[in-house]
Amino acid sequence: MDYGFATRAIHAGQDPESVTGAVIVPIYQTSTYAQRGVGDHTGYEYSRTDNPTRTALQTCLAALEEAKHALVFASGLGASTTLMLMLKAGDHVICGDDVYGGTYRLFQRVMTEHGLSFDFIDMADPEAVRAAIKPNTRLIWLETPTNPLLKLAPIAAITRVAREHGIWTIVDNTFASPYNQRPITLGADMVLHSTTKYIGGHSDVVGGAIMTSNDELYEKLKFLQNAAGAVPGPFDCWLVLRGVKTLSIRMRDDERNALAIAQFLTEHPGVEKVIYPGLPSHPQHNLAREQMRGFGGMISILLKGGAEAANAMVSKTKL
Repeated sequence: MDYGFATRAIHAGQDPESVTGAVIVPIYQTSTYAQRGVGDHTGYEYSRTDNPTRTALQTCLAALEEAKHALVFASGLGASTTLMLMLKAGDHVICGDDVYGGTYRLFQRVMTEHGLSFDFIDMADPEAVRAAIKPNTRLIWLETPTNPLLKLAPIAAITRVAREHGIWTIVDNTFASPYNQRPITLGADMVLHSTTKYIGGHSDVVGGAIMTSNDELYEKLKFLQNAAGAVPGPFDCWLVLRGVKTLSIRMRDDERNALAIAQFLTEHPGVEKVIYPGLPSHPQHNLAREQMRGFGGMISILLKGGAEAANAMVSKTKL
């Protein structure tokens, strides 16, 4: 049976516990597991490698992104760093020009020191992506919508270009969430999330995740998850599982509120520009309608009066 998104969020990977019948996944707060003999175990031997609470979360997140596999990490940047360990010195990466600041810092100030090179381009045009490809390009990194300017990238068109050249693609889907966008179904090789944001949803846990339906990429990433060790603890995994249960409800309300606020701000005399994919004025509104189920809850605005006006607004913001 094909369950809906909200049902998968509550039940995928979360069968009742076999000993007690507990309907909520337990917090398996353990580092090691008893073995019947050397190498003879139940599938768990050390919690850096695997933990049942983490397995439940990974199964759930894979189901939400309609992927075969998911791996979770101690932060979104922990996920990003682990993924970049699949590359080697001399490899080239194409990335969007409005990528999340933490990702940009990781790429420009850390990964370049290890021999990787990057080009940051406007991802709106797939032909611009094609033109940026070099013989040593190994990865195209999309973020759509972007943080903070809410630019969109045409996922299906860019992944087609990447496949023609044998290049991996990854989509940072944090701002959309799997409720509103599922890049695997649009051709992406991998999807990345900061589960700190929408998926966790309660501002009480930091985490990251990578999803894929490519078995070879999964095996590479699974090895690196264990070898590099940027894994979340079981309580962090439990908190994300708790948060994801209400993801569909929260995303619907977020979008409704965001659209109302965006429409209000377009008429405000102190606002120069409102950036929100759900507004027809957004230059990629039609693309958003095409590849997203909803427009999300993030809005960016430019105020008349520049930085002084922005600081004044922030100082008066109550929520």
